[in-house]
Amino acid sequence: MTTTLDWYGCATFGLRTAGMHILLDAYVDRAATAAGPGLRAEDITDCDWIVIGHAHFDHLYGAERIAPATGARIVAGYESVRLLEALGVPLEQMVPVAGGETVDLGNGCRVTAYPSQHSCVWSHGQMPQAGEVCLGDLGVTWQEQQTRMQALTRHLATALDPVAGEHLQAALAGHSDRGDGGALLFLFELPDGSLLFQDTSGHWSGVLAHLRPDVAILAAAGRGNVDGEPVQGTLADFVARQAELLGAPRILLSHHDDWLPGFSVDTDLVPVRAALARRCPEVELLEPGYCAGTVLFG
Repeated sequence: MTTTLDWYGCATFGLRTAGMHILLDAYVDRAATAAGPGLRAEDITDCDWIVIGHAHFDHLYGAERIAPATGARIVAGYESVRLLEALGVPLEQMVPVAGGETVDLGNGCRVTAYPSQHSCVWSHGQMPQAGEVCLGDLGVTWQEQQTRMQALTRHLATALDPVAGEHLQAALAGHSDRGDGGALLFLFELPDGSLLFQDTSGHWSGVLAHLRPDVAILAAAGRGNVDGEPVQGTLADFVARQAELLGAPRILLSHHDDWLPGFSVDTDLVPVRAALARRCPEVELLEPGYCAGTVLFG
């Protein structure tokens, strides 16, 4: 049995294993000016499960069309489930999780949810590059973070080109402004190996240190979040520290393409490769393009 992974852009992947197609996040649609494979949610015609890391539009948008069209069941946090139910996805088609639950996906596959952290998106107006040193912003209260997020929202309303702006408005339609809803990590136990899925640059160190996946998908975008505080240093070092904590022999990256021009950046992977070589030179970094059908194990 061979497990393969297709990257659809941003943090969305198509996992094919044990005769099933499992979507990791559901953000397939893109603005015409953005990087991506040129697919839309309507192009996903076979899907058994959708596993969603958190409730932001660039992870959730599309699930409200894919699940009803394909019959796929959704595993997601409670805020994501609330939003999708409001958008017409039947509640009985969804499995809400908060961390600690193991879901039997069938055909010898299971997935366990773990509590995680979202990147410190409130700390910047545009995503920093992987080698950029970011310092400060420690001890910022929830109220101040909300004020900064409101400023970011106003910034995006004027910073994006009309094509990206129109796409953003469409993606936000029907979704709330209640935040990420609580980011989650997922560890898949598959017939031929284990896979960790992370869709935003944050973690609880105590959680990550006890997981030992064969392959890990790690987010490489924005300001890293370590145990509730913004990383002091670079995104590249943040990714390498995560790889070191996990001890996974192979890693792939997520969220690192220019998925929303005007806000996102095409992440420079040179600093990431250098940081990995320093901290965990035994780790293999896989760098597939879109829809590459990467073989994960063996």
